[in-house]
Amino acid sequence: MSKKIIRIQNVTKLYRMGNEVIRAVNGLDLDIYQGEVCCLFGKSGSGKSTLLNLIAGLEKPTKGEIIFHNHHIERMNENQLADFRQKYVGFVFQSYNLLPTLTAAENVMLPLIFKNVPVKERHERALKMLKAVGLEGRANHKPSEMSGGQQQRVSIARAFINRPQVVFADEPTGNLDTKTTYEMMDLITGLAKENHQTLVIVSHDMELSEYAHRIVVMMDGKIKSIEQKTMDENTGKDGGEEV
Repeated sequence: MSKKIIRIQNVTKLYRMGNEVIRAVNGLDLDIYQGEVCCLFGKSGSGKSTLLNLIAGLEKPTKGEIIFHNHHIERMNENQLADFRQKYVGFVFQSYNLLPTLTAAENVMLPLIFKNVPVKERHERALKMLKAVGLEGRANHKPSEMSGGQQQRVSIARAFINRPQVVFADEPTGNLDTKTTYEMMDLITGLAKENHQTLVIVSHDMELSEYAHRIVVMMDGKIKSIEQKTMDENTGKDGGEEV
């Protein structure tokens, strides 16, 4: 296994609902490694999406440490978190989160605008990414003119265009049929492997586990089990054993 890129130490996230306190994440420890595909699995309410939001800096832990390289994410203010996400992180969501008034190319370009990349360069990079995800002929189409699978390809292109060190995918295939699900997973893991990027995927669909280097199963805000897998170099799919 390569070097640790994220360290999660004794992290707890509490939510208060009336008089009840919900422990969405409960004293959790986990290391995530450079270049791995780490899948967080669990039923609804297991804490997997909350954990992803904490790692990505979208929420702050109630207590504990989340360290990206040597940067403590839990200590950052909102401006520092925005800068951190812009530099290091990409997102793929179940609902695609595309802006309906923008074309595919314009949606893909958005992260580059925030980084003040010149217009010509961001246009060229957006077209290159759309070609990489098989949508070079759809650059000028708006989301309403594309299928769900095509919209997810646009969101994947947007997530990878900044060449982030880590890509977070929250139920990325939840709205897709089985055939399109495998196409999207092949695409996401292929892009990550090509650029030695870390991929953290949240899902309740255990069929996606065949793409993972490690399967982290969560229950009641804690880690129930971790399965380490031996990856086949060609297909990215193989068996494994529990550790």
